[in-house]
Amino acid sequence: MDAVSFPALSDLRATARVVSLPLVTRFRGIDAREALLLEGPQGWTEFSPFVEYDDAEAAAWLTAAIDFGWHPQPAPVRDAVAVNATVPAVAPAFVPAVLARFDGCRTAKVKVAERGQTLADDVARVRAVRQQLGAEGRVRLDANGGWNLDEAEHAVHALSEFDLEYLEQPCASIDELAELRERIADWDIPIAADESVRKASDPLAVARAGAADLIVVKAQPLGGVRRALEIVADAGLPAVVSSALDTSVGIAMGVALAAALPDLDYDCGLGTASLLAADVTTTPLHPENGALPVRRVEPDATLLEAHAASPERRDWWLARLERCYALL
Repeated sequence: MDAVSFPALSDLRATARVVSLPLVTRFRGIDAREALLLEGPQGWTEFSPFVEYDDAEAAAWLTAAIDFGWHPQPAPVRDAVAVNATVPAVAPAFVPAVLARFDGCRTAKVKVAERGQTLADDVARVRAVRQQLGAEGRVRLDANGGWNLDEAEHAVHALSEFDLEYLEQPCASIDELAELRERIADWDIPIAADESVRKASDPLAVARAGAADLIVVKAQPLGGVRRALEIVADAGLPAVVSSALDTSVGIAMGVALAAALPDLDYDCGLGTASLLAADVTTTPLHPENGALPVRRVEPDATLLEAHAASPERRDWWLARLERCYALL
């Protein structure tokens, strides 16, 4: 996006609302999700990089927020997007309740390699998911780069009995992904790259290295819908559109990306508003019959007030907004 197309910082601050939304289950080590919402000429948009991200990384999320709120988006080629359920690193007994929040979803993404847990914990959780979904369901795993190469290979052997759709970011580095892909070539379990795309200085490096069979793309960290579409086209690999535990406002940005992709062969990881115990709208983007409609989301003033972050956290986010804006 060209620098002259950015709104003034004062325009961003004028509509900024910071919220803190409780989660149903602890996820990514947090119990509440904070986000900064903005209203632009095109509608509401979201700036919500995780709090541990530095300003340089978070600036891409601000670019995405401005693009979605201040600029027309690519035309959709579908009016609904199929999504997966997301199962945090919970005990097996909690799996049925988690899946029940994702109406009609035929696919489940299961978190594995959680810090402080064991491979046996992962196996038990994935077994519970497979039992709930039945033989026709699709099970994909997300390790968030939590295994080293040997651990990942061992995990594939232990988990392969569950007929995995793919394994997302089993190792942190591109070299490890490429080596693992060679080691497990006979197992017919595709490797998906997430962090190696959205956190990389060169999001196409993983594709050029032949280190993944598909890529996971997220609108916010990649700088917006149009930039993510360019990355998918240049990578030449199938893409899964996912979210970053956004409010329904941010989910709508991900849905716009998924709706605009020429090909969408995989269910998208955009059902994560179902992991929130509260949202900013009375019509949240929760899966219905396994899909989300393609639409923007209008926050509810009462809910924005009810879930407003503390004054200290609001000031923290506004200061972050200003610092990231200076980097654009």
